[in-house]
Amino acid sequence: MSPRGVALAPPAKNVVVYRNGDPFFPGRKFVVTQRRFLTFEAFLNEVTKSIHAPLAVRNLYTPRQGRRVAELGDLQDGCQYVAAGMERFKRLDYSNRGRKDLRGMRSSQASPPPTSHSSRSTGSLHALGCFYYSVFRNGDLLSPPFPLPLSRSTPVQWDTLLATLTEKADLHSGAVNKLCRLDGTQVSGEEELVNGDYYVAVGNEEYKRLPYVELLVPQD
Repeated sequence: MSPRGVALAPPAKNVVVYRNGDPFFPGRKFVVTQRRFLTFEAFLNEVTKSIHAPLAVRNLYTPRQGRRVAELGDLQDGCQYVAAGMERFKRLDYSNRGRKDLRGMRSSQASPPPTSHSSRSTGSLHALGCFYYSVFRNGDLLSPPFPLPLSRSTPVQWDTLLATLTEKADLHSGAVNKLCRLDGTQVSGEEELVNGDYYVAVGNEEYKRLPYVELLVPQD
């Protein structure tokens, strides 16, 4: 209480909010005050409009741990958050425009993800002795493809590769049981993979033919 007996209003909090699973959204700054936002829901509604979310924002998460924010009082001044609807939190390196998937950052730091029409990125990985593939998640049009570099000199057992894909993809359906080309045909072994191409990780469900490249890969 102040000397006059009037409660001081909590200080304003400056936060940055990213779009869940959007690797290129630069983030939107918000000044959060008790006077401007009476409830947490009012803040989420404002976030929905300001970041042009495809669906209503109903959850906020911390960008690295994916910890859910439950109320306005949990927001910290100067911190970053990820806005999501009812879908699961997408773990990306949001502070760097989300271009690196945190589940595969060690393997992807050698080079940025290439497109199937570019040879410059894959050329540097060839020099490092790697083949490089980009993998979409079946039916997921919110997450960018994650990188899958494989050594040219060390053959990989197919079961081991599927286990790696399971860890990286984190599918709703669970384990990755097959890898498909964009036309839906199934890849049955590492020798069938084409360096620099795109693939889709699929679980027990059927392959979903969607415009993955058109919607999730930026066109230069």
